[in-house]
Order: sequence, then structure tokens, then C-alpha cells
Amino acid sequence: MSRPPMARLDRLLANLGYGSRREVAGLVRAGRVVLDGKPLTDPGAKVPVTADLPLKMSISGVPVDPPAPLTLIMNKPLGVVCSHKEPGRSVYELLPHRWRARMPGLSTVGRLDKDTSGLLLITDDGPFLHRVISPRSHVAKRYRAELERPLSGEEGALYASGTLMLEGENDPLAPAELIQTGERSADLVITEGRYHQVRRMFAAAGNHVVGLHRDRIGGLVLPEGLEPGGWRILTEADHAAIFA
Repeated sequence: MSRPPMARLDRLLANLGYGSRREVAGLVRAGRVVLDGKPLTDPGAKVPVTADLPLKMSISGVPVDPPAPLTLIMNKPLGVVCSHKEPGRSVYELLPHRWRARMPGLSTVGRLDKDTSGLLLITDDGPFLHRVISPRSHVAKRYRAELERPLSGEEGALYASGTLMLEGENDPLAPAELIQTGERSADLVITEGRYHQVRRMFAAAGNHVVGLHRDRIGGLVLPEGLEPGGWRILTEADHAAIFA
């Protein structure tokens, strides 16, 4: 059995956002960092970094945050953005404040615009992020759209054709599936992630999206009990479901 990776205690906790290495060293020397029931006193001590670290280590009696790689599933509410740079409140403000100082940093897996709610993945795992968003992975995403005008009945064939060209682009969209759920509502399943793609697809069909919610990525469905703004750590079963 391979040995777990080891890290200096002060560097590990600094990378988890608990402060600078000097600040973390102060926590350690004060006996506030406990591993397997025993206070640690040496900031330079090497400790094993495993996924179950929060079960073994605590700081001031509180379980330590999970180490990288970390992936979260969030029910993104309306009115928040998915970027560190866009104006307005961001999804990162819904997470513990110190997580903004984690290294490697957390990023959203693709984006939902300010006026779109629903299933959002946030991760510090670069290979996982790129696997989900890569067109070669064909990870389907389902959006539930409310529309300004009634559907014409021709949208399904148009989106499934693989010939629809969005304004300003040179390549047609990959085939997508439309399931009409009401006179002015539909589910749209796409395998790409172009800029404002769903809104632009309905605009190309002469309609306007007035409400948009994503509830599925691959085989992972937004949990019913996860309230807007709520989040939890992605489980192994969740991870497998995305690529099922």
C-alpha cells in the first residue's frame, strides 16, 4: 500500500487559508492544532495529507477544512456571478471566507450567468474541471427554461439538426435535445458550453428566455434538499454520476 503524501504543517494550513505561515505557526505553538487527539507543537512537522484529514485534525476544536483536491456542488441562487472579476456578489462569497485564500484556488466549472440559477460545480482540481467542460467528454447539461412567447413546435428539430449557427460564430452547434414541458417552457439538453448558449439558441428561434435554471450535469442531478446558496462537498458517487 502506497504511503500518503506528506506536507509541512505550516505550509498545509496556510494553503488551506488559515493565515500566513507565521500566523499558522502561532496557532500550532499555542497547542490549538490537534492531530489524532494529540496537540502538535512543531510548525515544520510533516503530516500525512489524506481525504479524511478533517476526521483526524482540528483547529481550536473545529475539524480542519478538506485538503485539495476539493470539489463542491452548489445550488447557485439568482443575482450572483461566477467570476472573481465581475462586479456584484459572487458565488465565492457564499463559501467560508478563508476559502478564498486556499491554494490552489477554487474555480467554477464553467459559468452560470447572474440571471441563471441551479447546479454549479466549484473545484480546485484542474484535470477534473477540464474533463467536465471539454467538448470531447460530451457531458450533457440540462437547463429548464421559461420563455416569453409560446413555442412554435419547430425548435426541437432545429436544435437536433446540428446545423444551427449562432450569430457571430463560424461553427454550428452540436445537436441538442429539446423537451417541451409547457406552452412557454422547455428543458434543453446541450453538450457544449458556449457563451450564453441556451439564451442565444432560443433567440435564434425567435423567442426570449425569461427564466433559466440548470438541474443536471451528466448523470448528477441537483439534490432536492439543497437550498439556493447551499453547497456540499462532492462525493465519490456524485463524481461517478457526472461521467456515467
